[in-house]
Amino acid sequence: MAVSIRLSRGGAKKRPYYKIVVANATAPRDGKYLEQIGTYNPLLAKDDENRVKINGERASYWLSVGAQPTDRVARMFDKAGIKERKATNNPQKGEPGDKAKERAEEKAEKAREAAEAAAAASAAPAEEAPAAEATEESTEA
Repeated sequence: MAVSIRLSRGGAKKRPYYKIVVANATAPRDGKYLEQIGTYNPLLAKDDENRVKINGERASYWLSVGAQPTDRVARMFDKAGIKERKATNNPQKGEPGDKAKERAEEKAEKAREAAEAAAAASAAPAEEAPAAEATEESTEA
């Protein structure tokens, strides 16, 4: 039987309150659990000591018998000094998606074509307009 340490949601709509529980991995999120080892109130300020309360002894016991914490709970344990969590690295985090890359390529191509057209227009010899010649003839007569 796999055991996990995870959050169980309580509270009203748009007013969440979580219990940190040890539960069977197949049990529903807010269903039956083996033991409650702490609480988490995300509505409190980050520096408030009541935001996260963890019973360190029970958390250490469950970790020692093989319970696996979820990522969010592992972060809380790391901050409380119960279990050190190795930092994760996602090199693709800031990279745009495929569609955004395609749009950027299209935009760059349009800009390049516009620059080429402007360069071609400025490089072409300036011809005198026939309308200018007609006005000169009418002023001479």
